[in-house]
Amino acid sequence: MNDDAHRPTPRRWLAAHAAGQRGWLALAALAGFGAGAATVAQMGLLAWIVSGMLIAGATLGELGETFALLAGVLALRALSQWGQEVAGQEASLRIRQRVRAELLDHLAALGPVRAGERHSGGLASQLVEQVEALDGYFARFLPQLRLAVAVPLLILGVVLWLDWLAALFLLLAAPLIPLFMALIGMGAERLNREQFVAVSRLSGHFLDRVRGIATLQLFHRTAEATAEVHRAADRYRLLSLRTLRVAFLSSAVLEFFASVAIAMVAIYVGFGLLGYIDYGPADELTLFSGLLVLLLAPEFFQPLRSLAQHYHDRAAALGAADGMLALLAEPVHRADPQPLVGGKGLVALEAATLSHPGRGRVVGPLNVVVQAGEVVVVTGPSGAGKSALLQLLAGFVAPDEGQRLTRPELAIAWMDQRPLLIHGSLADNLRLAAPEASDSELSQALERARLGELLAALPEGLDTRLGEGGVGLSGGQAQRVALARVFLSRAPLVLLDEPTASLDEDTEARVVESLRALAAEGRALVIATHHPALMAMAGRHLRLTAAGLPANVEEGADA
Repeated sequence: MNDDAHRPTPRRWLAAHAAGQRGWLALAALAGFGAGAATVAQMGLLAWIVSGMLIAGATLGELGETFALLAGVLALRALSQWGQEVAGQEASLRIRQRVRAELLDHLAALGPVRAGERHSGGLASQLVEQVEALDGYFARFLPQLRLAVAVPLLILGVVLWLDWLAALFLLLAAPLIPLFMALIGMGAERLNREQFVAVSRLSGHFLDRVRGIATLQLFHRTAEATAEVHRAADRYRLLSLRTLRVAFLSSAVLEFFASVAIAMVAIYVGFGLLGYIDYGPADELTLFSGLLVLLLAPEFFQPLRSLAQHYHDRAAALGAADGMLALLAEPVHRADPQPLVGGKGLVALEAATLSHPGRGRVVGPLNVVVQAGEVVVVTGPSGAGKSALLQLLAGFVAPDEGQRLTRPELAIAWMDQRPLLIHGSLADNLRLAAPEASDSELSQALERARLGELLAALPEGLDTRLGEGGVGLSGGQAQRVALARVFLSRAPLVLLDEPTASLDEDTEARVVESLRALAAEGRALVIATHHPALMAMAGRHLRLTAAGLPANVEEGADA
């Protein structure tokens, strides 16, 4: 599915997911057919009651059993409609869970580097809004698609038994409705696709402006940013209104043809009962048969009406599926790491290379072995592939060539110059690395990261709330919170990408001191840096050239 040549169309992809819940969808259609059959019985009983009272002169008491039967039919119809709704929703829920899991599994397979190339706002829109857009298609449209054929055929058969000429009127009008629905649906699908693209862009656009609000305020650009968001939102509004116009147009077309057909049947029945028409079965019309035909005529078109109401669900699902298939089509380089046996090695790269789209090869081929307890410093000019090397060692990306070997179930701690801090308490952020850690263990980790003074100064201590991205902490404090997480993780391999970049001299010294304490625990550290103090910690020094190739590997702390 990652190959464009084998990429399924949105229709086939949706059909494949529907096949997995064939039982629930069939049950929904069966319950809907039961409701349709109960409707036919209900109309027959109503026509019988009216005919009996007006023609046979029957009293209400004499029709008591018929009224009781009518009440039972109404209860059966309500129960069938409830069953159709429950079965359809169950099928939809299971399919949406499966689709969301499929998307999440693919994002996990892409890894944090490949997945990070997509905007988080757009991904959130796909995982929430686009997946939810499938609900109406599976819960309502697919069962109704079967009912739009089965129930009209049942009613047509009953009307044909009563009066073949009235059945002919219904039969002639029926094909026009799905024909015009299909023509209008082609445009609706395209509009829904554009609408989903627009809302994904709007999500990302708005999230970018919120994240950069401080910078926008510093440069007095908030008014322009607000105007941009307004323009993007207005475009989405226009696309939404265009989609609604198409939906209303399809309903108007349906109602027009249905009204014309019902009017023709009503005229025929009325003139037939009055004796003005003597062609065909008109002479045999009775109040019962004529009234039943009139009552069934709107019900003949009701399944088609319902299908038209849910037809925009189909267009929305196809538009959403197109966007999700684009994500699922992104290639995944699967390369399960080979086991590293013998010696003290934790992770190794053998002739490993890595390429990025549009940039070509960014690093390699590399042959690197990281031993337990050693400190390796990686240096090189900007763009030489230092971050790419760390990503390969971490397994965030698979090598395009060569292989990665690692100890079984090797735990890795990662830290860069922009640590991930979530909206929550200080304790919540620390427990990302150790969910079961106690408060005393959290405090001890903060002490080792040289944040004991900060913890003592916080009025709420570990319960102090932080904003997303570490709002409430300085850059150095955020780095040391990330270091505290590394201490909590107990991972034998720690990968650090420019951990002291953009820090002031005092904070820098504190971070370096914490890293020395980390190395003293016997953990292996691989540090991409230009900082002299960190380079002095190294047992090995790996220099990368501008092309990503290793220039040399030197032993000793003063390399």
